Amino acid sequence: MKSNIEARQRERIYTEVHPSAVVACRGLAAEIATLIRTRAAEGRNVVLGLATGSTPVPLYRELIRLHREEGLSFRNVITFNLDEYHGLTPEHPESYSRFMREQLFNHIDLPASQSNVPDGRVPRGEVFAWCRAYEQKIAAAGGIDLQVLGIGRTGHIGFNEPGSARDSRTRLVTLDSLTRRDAARDFLGEANVPRYAITMGVGTILEARKVVLLAWGEAKARMIAQATEGRPNETIPATLLQDHPDVRFLLDPAAAAELTRIKHPWLVTPVEWTPPLARRAIAWLSSTAKRPVLKLLDEHYGEHGMADLLTEQGPAYNLNIRAFNEIQHTITGWPGGKPNADDSHRPERASPHPKRVVVFSPEPSDEMLGMGGTLTRLIEQGHSVTVVYLTSGNLAVPDEEAMVAADLVLEFATSQAGGAATAARRVRDAIAAKQSTAKGQDTADTRRLKGLLRRGEARAALRNAAVPSGTERFLDLAFYENGRYRQFRATEADVAQVAAVLRELKPHQIFATGAGQDPASVSGMCFDVLRSAIQQVKTEGWWQDCRVWLYRTPDKAWAAHEIDMAVPLSPAQLTQKIQAVYQHKSQRSQMPVFEPGLHEAWQQAEAAARSLAKTYDALGLAEYEAIEAFQRWHDDAR
Repeated sequence: MKSNIEARQRERIYTEVHPSAVVACRGLAAEIATLIRTRAAEGRNVVLGLATGSTPVPLYRELIRLHREEGLSFRNVITFNLDEYHGLTPEHPESYSRFMREQLFNHIDLPASQSNVPDGRVPRGEVFAWCRAYEQKIAAAGGIDLQVLGIGRTGHIGFNEPGSARDSRTRLVTLDSLTRRDAARDFLGEANVPRYAITMGVGTILEARKVVLLAWGEAKARMIAQATEGRPNETIPATLLQDHPDVRFLLDPAAAAELTRIKHPWLVTPVEWTPPLARRAIAWLSSTAKRPVLKLLDEHYGEHGMADLLTEQGPAYNLNIRAFNEIQHTITGWPGGKPNADDSHRPERASPHPKRVVVFSPEPSDEMLGMGGTLTRLIEQGHSVTVVYLTSGNLAVPDEEAMVAADLVLEFATSQAGGAATAARRVRDAIAAKQSTAKGQDTADTRRLKGLLRRGEARAALRNAAVPSGTERFLDLAFYENGRYRQFRATEADVAQVAAVLRELKPHQIFATGAGQDPASVSGMCFDVLRSAIQQVKTEGWWQDCRVWLYRTPDKAWAAHEIDMAVPLSPAQLTQKIQAVYQHKSQRSQMPVFEPGLHEAWQQAEAAARSLAKTYDALGLAEYEAIEAFQRWHDDAR
């Protein structure tokens, strides 16, 4: 780009795009450390506003490192947390008070009297007075010097949901249904998520001297773009940060992907028209002008900021033909390659055939949601397919499903000999006790049963997809079994386990998901583990003949220009995929909403596959019932 300022012309908030969350947080932690040390030398305190959730965890880990390895003291620091669920005790596994102790406070020398987290135990009738006292305590400390924020899918900051006024103060709020749904896995079911929370208000946040918002992963990208480029409005509370004199967003590349300067750079600055960028722009133009690619005219290019492309590489007819052919060549009914065929214009090579294929699924059901039809086709076309489930997925099983399974085991075991009945009773008693005392953490027995439940569902789904029995693997990676949502940390043992599978199977094709996701999410963590495992094996001879294809679940669909392989599904194949997804009954309502009104996982999978087929149809390609899409991944990619 010729001018950084020119490229940012639509952004009303300064944004920094860093290679990763770790890099971004390293810089922010250094800034905080400098502020703390400067104030300590002056005999003054620093007041920090802190956030919870997976987003700030890399920041807290770096602050802990600075304390342990570089002697950074927090004795002159006072902290105020943004929010807390109302009704939770400080010891509840999902309380933000406990989160802050486990993720930061217990590992630094911050005096306990200087940390402040909203109290979820305050009786309803006393909340208003308590919130006023919290505001007064912030003011008495001198106000917040630096406020750290995350952003929710509704655009909320703290728990300031859509509709929060710009002058709102610390208060009790009713949580948005989408916010509660996003927290459902943390609480082992949406029914267990509190309906209310105490949060600093937008006005409280805007009074901080400096505000830094952190965002990682493509799930945040759309809202980041709206918060940065849209006009301030209370429907999207994060847009109100535009009124602050010193605010900036720290993003990873995935979270920044929807910014105009990154997604549609030709609209804000002159660009170098590489073939990939030209294809992206023409696909966008086709969608914007609502015309098939081959029917785009010179005036369409001129009217939509692409006159320079027309001048450099036109006329429109030539550009259209080239883009149409590139998109058409992504379509194949042979995801493993068509044997004895010319593969010069096919996404996958013809030989070797058959191929050894490994499909990695972060949690059971991900592979069916993202590529269930393609999985069946690979089997039908003679390839040797192994589905590897990286985690047990037990954290995503609602208590009600586990109770049904425990009742089944108990009833069966009671009529038989053995100790299964005792274990089943322990699970039932543990779930009942947890629910009655509002404790949100499962026992080892309960997690084991939930994991077995998901294994059974996975096997049933594979049978529906015609995958031969016994070809699946369940790795149950330790980072997941020993962790909780938002607090995972992969180890070398996890990487070694995946590398061992790769060395054993020596695949010609790998299908995986999670690239570009929040690095603290299960899918993001699993992809990072796989990437590290690949680094261990990439010098081995067999790796040179291996290709990696990325798939996505319905809530994170590829855009047309991002697709390198599109596999059409017939009506019968789509039905078979839906039936396979349906076998994951414990997950039927556990996914993020892909399309309003579609809460069942199988509904979302069907809608996503049909939607992509409509996208290809609108571009002027053949009309298909449904399509599953993939992107080629290279190990030097970000």
